[in-house]
This record gives sequence, structure tokens and C-alpha cells, in this order.
Amino acid sequence: MPGFRKRGRDFPMSSNEIAIKIEGLGKRYEIYDRPGDRLKQFIFPKLQSMLGISPKQYFREFWALRDISFEVKKRETVGIIGRNGSGKSTLLQIICGTLTPTTGSVQTNGRIAALLELGSGFNPEFTGRENVFLNASVLGLTKEETDARFDDIVAFADIGDFIDQPTKTYSSGMTVRLAFAVIAHVDADILVIDEALAVGDAFFTQKCMRFLRGFMKTGSILFVSHDTASIQSLCTNAAWMESGAIKKIGSPKDVSELYLECFFGNQNQIEKIEKKSQSDLRIKKSDQYEIIDQRSKFINGSNLRNDLQVFSFNEDGADGFGDGGASINHLGLYEGGHTLSWIVGGERVRLEILVEIMRPLKSIIIGFYIKNKLGQPIFGDNSFLSYVHNPVDTQAGQKIKANFIFRMPILPIGDYSIAAAVASGTQDEHIHHHWLHDALIIKSVASSAVTGLVGLPMDQISLTID
Repeated sequence: MPGFRKRGRDFPMSSNEIAIKIEGLGKRYEIYDRPGDRLKQFIFPKLQSMLGISPKQYFREFWALRDISFEVKKRETVGIIGRNGSGKSTLLQIICGTLTPTTGSVQTNGRIAALLELGSGFNPEFTGRENVFLNASVLGLTKEETDARFDDIVAFADIGDFIDQPTKTYSSGMTVRLAFAVIAHVDADILVIDEALAVGDAFFTQKCMRFLRGFMKTGSILFVSHDTASIQSLCTNAAWMESGAIKKIGSPKDVSELYLECFFGNQNQIEKIEKKSQSDLRIKKSDQYEIIDQRSKFINGSNLRNDLQVFSFNEDGADGFGDGGASINHLGLYEGGHTLSWIVGGERVRLEILVEIMRPLKSIIIGFYIKNKLGQPIFGDNSFLSYVHNPVDTQAGQKIKANFIFRMPILPIGDYSIAAAVASGTQDEHIHHHWLHDALIIKSVASSAVTGLVGLPMDQISLTID
């Protein structure tokens, strides 16, 4: 009976429901300024200890990981998100056994299949066929087991006659196809994936996603990505790493929002905006707009049956952050001049965002996202392309009204939120002045959309027999 594996030995399992257990994990590297210092470190501290002298250290310490502790349960998918250099890849390599920790322990229960750095485990001089057998043996399959699965591996990779060519001739996409095809057929209990799905075409990515969603029903996945949408879509829990430590463990939505807040904050010296400081700037929609119920107009006569309940702008202040150069004071959905309390999917609506400028800004950009309950963006847009040739510059005290007019898609039953942001700069280089995560809530209470993230109203559906 398998137990937890700790540094190559089996230990009794503390829980049959835990796939990975990490306690106090740390990884230290020795940084030498000169090649000669490495030799000095090897010889002199031993001599100094023998002479009763306090040993001198000839290197600088760099801790890639510090005091990492968490668990991954069976049938759980945990996403790890963080910037380059935060320690994500080092953590995965220790879990997979390719690196030895300086402190702490890693215990795993079951066979691990890992897709780490692109092409890791492949010999570039070997053919794809030879690398399949090499990689499968490393992952614990016998030659007979690999023979039995070889045709399925080749079919999954779908690289044709290149299977008999040296892998040094492969493109990055072909390499990851073959590597993923192997780990998909080794009957692993735990999958460890480090950004591998970022390489490859859309068809292969969808094939991988179908495999992962099937694997999630029986196995555990540790998934590293910079893509918050993938983390929120795939994972049941998430961890945010920064400077070798875990800053936050929680739901994918909460962790992703905190990560984005820190990411933009460190880039643009953003500080949190106090919610109370915005209360005097918000516009009470009851003072300016007549509220109507759009249901009476459409529900009885429509066969779309997609009724969206719209809640008011978060008067107490939605969670947000920003540099403070502008403030989002109000956000609402309208038909004409009327606030919508309900929306029928497929109808033409206007999203209005009111912004107050706090200091002179150049090239204002205002945008929004509509997100599902997991925080995954469904769709969104911003004003950049509309004004790329005629940027809007503003002065302190001015107010800007941004209008986005579109047809509301048909949304599956559930809760949705609208996030809004105001920035200055360009699409690629900008400063966020105010970002509100959940400024407006939408609830879809009835829907004809039965598959996919959104549905589109059809102008016509017809069948023709020739």
C-alpha cells in the first residue's frame, strides 16, 4: 500500500485524502562573487573550525523559498500564481524530486507526472519515439506498458512522421505536444504542470483542457500559470507566491484579485484607495434616474427567457485599488435614460461609467469586464481603440461619462459582476488610477443558454431540405 513519499522513502500516510503535504519548505542557494570564493568555502571553514576559529562565510545566501507549508487533497486542483522569480518553478521541482530542499519536507501519495520546463526529460539527440520510452520509464512505466500505450500517445501528440525525427528538430509546440501526450497516458495520481499549456495551437490546448477536466474527477493537479482566467476556470483553490513565500491561499477568485492588485500596484506605485474617501463623490442613482422594470415589456412575449436581475452600484464601496488620479463614482445599466432593474438577454443596453478626475491625466482609458461567479472574465472592452488617434486629456475636477452600448448576451443561470477601471496611457503601458472588482452585480434567473459561457440571440434559425 503506498504511503507518503518523503525524500525517496515511504512514510505512513497521515490521511488517505491528502495527495501532497508540504511543511516548512525552504530552498537556499549560495551565491559566489568570484570563482575562487567557492574553493575558499570548501577549504577554509573546515580549517577554521579545527583551529577553534569562527568559520567565515565566502558566499551570499539567496533563499528561493522560505517556510512554505500547504496541502493538496485528492481530487483537488490547486493553482499557483505569481510573477517571474517568485519561486513557483523551484517549488514544483522540489515536489517532483528534481531539487532537494534545504529545510522542511515534501510528502506525496501516488505517482507524479510532471510537465515542467519545455522539453525537460527529453534528449534532443533522440527521436520522438525514443524519448517517449525514455520519459515514460522515468515516470514509472515498464517497456511493456509503454508499448501498449504507444499508439495512443502518438495519436494524442498528433505530430505525424516527426515521431521518428530527433526532437532537436521539433518546434516548441511539437515538443510540448509530445511531452503532454506522455504524461496523459502514464496513469498518474498527481499532475504537476508549469505553464506548459501556454505553448501550442488552440486545437491542442482544447484537447489538453478536455483531458485535464477528466483527470480532475479522479486525480490531483498542481497548476502554475500567469493567467488568472485559467486559474479561476480550472482550480478549486489557489496560492499566490511572492519573493519565495506564500502570500495568500484561498479561493481562485480572491487570490487572483489580490495578485492583480499587487501586480499593478508594484508596477505603478498603486496604493489602496480607502472606501470611505469615495463616499462623498458617488452619485445616488435614485436622485437622477427613474428606475423601470423591463420585464413587463419583454418577458411574456419573448421566447429567449433570459431574465437578468441588476443590482445597484455598490454604494458602500466595492473592493478596489488605484493610483488615485481618478475615481469611479457610479456605474449602471440603462435603456435610454432609465436605470434597468431587470434585463432580458439579447437586448440592446448601455453601460454607463461616471469618473471624476483628481489630477491632470493624459490619454484616459475607461473599460469594464463582465465576470462570472468564479471571477473569470466573460467579455469586456475599453475606450482605447476608439480614441487612439485623438487621446482624451483631462484636468483635476473634471467629470467624464463613458458609455458602452452593446447587446447583452444570453447568460446561463447564476451570479455575475461588472468590474470597471480607469487608467491613463496606452493599451500596453498604462497606470491604473481606480479599479473596482465588483461594482455592479447581475443575477441571471432564467436562461435558454444551456451550453458555453454565453449565448447569442439568433436572428433566424432555419432548416432546408434539398
